[in-house]
Formats: sequence, structure tokens, C-alpha cells
Amino acid sequence: MAAIIDQATAQMGKTVESTKENFAGIRTGRANPALLNGIVVDYYGAPTPLKQMATIGVPEPRTLAITPFDVTQASAVEKALRDSDLGVNPNRDGNVIRITLPELTEERRKEYVKLAKGKAEDGKVAIRNIRRKVKESIEASVKDGDMGEDEGNRLQKDLDKVTKKVTDEIDSLFAAKEKEILEV
Repeated sequence: MAAIIDQATAQMGKTVESTKENFAGIRTGRANPALLNGIVVDYYGAPTPLKQMATIGVPEPRTLAITPFDVTQASAVEKALRDSDLGVNPNRDGNVIRITLPELTEERRKEYVKLAKGKAEDGKVAIRNIRRKVKESIEASVKDGDMGEDEGNRLQKDLDKVTKKVTDEIDSLFAAKEKEILEV
């Protein structure tokens, strides 16, 4: 029955990875290619993620350089960037599209911290849902007589330890992201 705890740990680990990816998409003072993860380009009528259509580089701390693989799609990439919620104005220089990220204002930084806090809370909710399902499974096994009460209690304590460890990990990820956002 310890396999059920291992399975819950694996699911919670995936939730932590998902939370990390969500944090990567939140802007900080520096340019980061992960900012463009959510950008989708209309590629011959099919919505295609930008990172599958172009190389993304960081030539300067606040600049991103996007080079489309298919030069004919540069204007579509430029349009997708302009229409995104990043609030940037792309500049085209031949085949390369450059985005200069403006300095973050104090107000904007606070908005990004709120956004990060929401994403951290979403991760913690997902972890609590995993914990609840596993706990119900353990309680059902005890009720059906598949395991003794002592083993059920031990597994629940192990589950609580894993849950606490993973939620603490998300809290520390959030604290690091908050520090990164507020860093001027």
C-alpha cells in the first residue's frame, strides 16, 4: 500500500513542475524566453506555439530576439506578439524581430506578485485535491478490510508529511519568484 504514497508523491511533483512553468511565464525585470511560452501564432490557419516556429534569444538583459524558421511567417509572428498581453511593440530588423521590454513600474511589479501568488495558490489547491483523493482511497481500504487501521493511520501520516513538504516547496518557489519580481 506504500505504492499509493509514491503515486501521490509523483502526482504532486508534476504539480510543482507545472507551477514552476507558470512562474516562468510571469515577467520579471529581465528578459526571459519563457515569457513567450503562451504566445500562439496563426501558421497557415493552424494555431502554433511561437517556440515551435522560431528561435528565441536574449541578446541584452531587457531584449528578446525572435528569428522565425520560416521567413515568410515573420509578419504573422510580429502580429501575434503585438496582439499578446505582454504590452510590447515588436521591431522588425530583416528576419529578426526584437522586443524591448519596458522597465517595470512599482504598480506593475505588485500586479505580477499578485499573479504569482494566485498561481502558487492554484498549485497548492491541486496538491490538496491529490491528498484528499488518496486519503479517501486509504479510508475506503480500511473500511473494506483491505488494510488494518494502524496501517491506514500510518499511511495518512506519511501522506500528510509528503503534502506538507510539497506545499512548503511551492511556498519557497513563490518566495523566490516574488523576490525576483520586486528586484529593481
